[in-house]
Amino acid sequence: MSSSATRAAGNEPRKPAGGDEAEPGSALTATAAGTPRPGTPEPGNPEPGTPAPGGPAEPGSARPATPRGSGASTHGTSGPDAHDRPAPGPRAAEAGGGRAGRAGRRLLRPGLAGLSGVLLYLSFPPRPLWWLAPAALALLAWCLHGRRARTGFGLGVLHGLGFLLPLLVWTGEGVGPVPWLALAAVESLLVGVTALGISLVSRLPAWPLWGAAVWIAGEALRARAPFGGFPWGKLAFGQPEGVFLPLAALGGTPLLSFGVALCGFGLYEALRAGADTRRAGAALLAAVSVAAPLAAALAARPLVSAAAEDGTAVAAVIQGNVPRAGFEFNAQRRAVLDNHARRTIQLAEDVKAGRAEQPDFVVWPENSSDIDPYAEPDAYAVIDQAVKAIGVPVAIGSVLVPDSGPLRNTMILWDPVGGPTATYDKRKIQPFGERIPMRSFVRLFSSDVDRVQRDFGPGKEPGVFDMAGTGVGMVTCFEAAFDDAVRSTVRAGAQVIAVPSNNATFGRTEMTYQQLAMDRVRAVEHSRSVLVPVTSGVSAVIRPDGTIVKRTEMFTADALVDQIPLRSTRTPATRLGPLPEYALLALAAGALGRVLARRIRTRSARGRGGAA
Repeated sequence: MSSSATRAAGNEPRKPAGGDEAEPGSALTATAAGTPRPGTPEPGNPEPGTPAPGGPAEPGSARPATPRGSGASTHGTSGPDAHDRPAPGPRAAEAGGGRAGRAGRRLLRPGLAGLSGVLLYLSFPPRPLWWLAPAALALLAWCLHGRRARTGFGLGVLHGLGFLLPLLVWTGEGVGPVPWLALAAVESLLVGVTALGISLVSRLPAWPLWGAAVWIAGEALRARAPFGGFPWGKLAFGQPEGVFLPLAALGGTPLLSFGVALCGFGLYEALRAGADTRRAGAALLAAVSVAAPLAAALAARPLVSAAAEDGTAVAAVIQGNVPRAGFEFNAQRRAVLDNHARRTIQLAEDVKAGRAEQPDFVVWPENSSDIDPYAEPDAYAVIDQAVKAIGVPVAIGSVLVPDSGPLRNTMILWDPVGGPTATYDKRKIQPFGERIPMRSFVRLFSSDVDRVQRDFGPGKEPGVFDMAGTGVGMVTCFEAAFDDAVRSTVRAGAQVIAVPSNNATFGRTEMTYQQLAMDRVRAVEHSRSVLVPVTSGVSAVIRPDGTIVKRTEMFTADALVDQIPLRSTRTPATRLGPLPEYALLALAAGALGRVLARRIRTRSARGRGGAA
């Protein structure tokens, strides 16, 4: 805020766009003598309220006026001296080129915001390019730093589209582009809100810390809304092979995402501050922002272990395959059931012949029996025959059809002697997949909603099956994306996590690899072996350190048998639960509250100055 002496001299410094105060130490801060302190706009980050080099002028910024009588062309001008204007010549050509250059500069920042999203997408599996994530966020930080809130929102939406359109393209597999585009658009709007918050806190000292906390607030929002949330695309889920991965064991996926975001924002700030030799303190803070997540991940490395604490168990994962990919596989429900029963019986024959080790228990995928075995005696007989052949408990993925109410996506514990015993009902039901919110409205855009003729209902309790003395926790497919669903299962006594899934609907897209990456992060987060039986691939066995030791090919009938370590120790992430996320949300709220308070003070001061 300028001094009254400066105003009296008619030399008040230009105010930041959007009513923000000047950043301490910038050229916008008035000196005690009442004149602007000399300062040089930072590279890539123009003073608020002035046109950005390589970017558009902010609304309300000062533009040079065209001097009268200078001979400059004014569009639509007429008058008695119009004939005295010089004919178009080299100067006019230069002006035309200047307009083209300005248009290009206006598009630079939006284009780079979209590019940062594409780079973030490329950092996700199946590509092992995890290191692109901090680079992508550094580029996004260049786009957002010092921007006004509405500009930050728009740039954030472009980043979200660049990231989520390719990441979620599998959601349109078999049903056309409408669900894919709608989901990507809604999620991108939420990313835009996140970017808005980052642009607001980017003027604060040590802003990479606050910006990374705001990023976590955005991920928390997307994990909860709308329609129960869609956490796909968390930064953490792109890091199963990254150096930051041990942070998951320390504070869960929120801390892992925070570490990646802090490193990315700190990288940009280090480059920005390093270009100004007068900002040694800021450069040091930026360097700490980059180094701290790496140091914390290194310190957390002892939490990551694949050692057996409670002995071992031999587990088998069955992938029976489906007749064909896409939604049509539902019309072949009996064939899918027969495939899994047949592959289990074949495993039993391999065990008798000495070609495979005898498993202690077996896990089938989600929807491996879409026929309700309680209602269909023939399905019951097929399952019972396969379980008796292998001679150990088998977890069966089925759809139960009660007389009334919603359907149930259920895992059934099937004993070779006692038949079906315990059950687990999936708790996180996928919106627009297993249930259709606003069905009549959505039908206006796509008749495919009627493929789900009867909605599924959620279960209420975590499911841990006692399978030959081993506590096997069930986390069905979509649930693996939700922190609380996996954590509650481990807290309920799971020594092993099973993630039975069905991705036949999504064909040969990257969906299966994205979900497998989540499962690897969950293994490290809770220090548990993870079994991933999938109808059509990729099925896998994952060690507690996130290493895949066995996997199948896509759309291939197979059985994976492996001796897995059993563990019961709880990681700090398991014990702390949502507390790390809540702490980061508090940081974000505090930073945004500080910005709001500063704006209120600035406006109050302006009001008093105007009244004087």
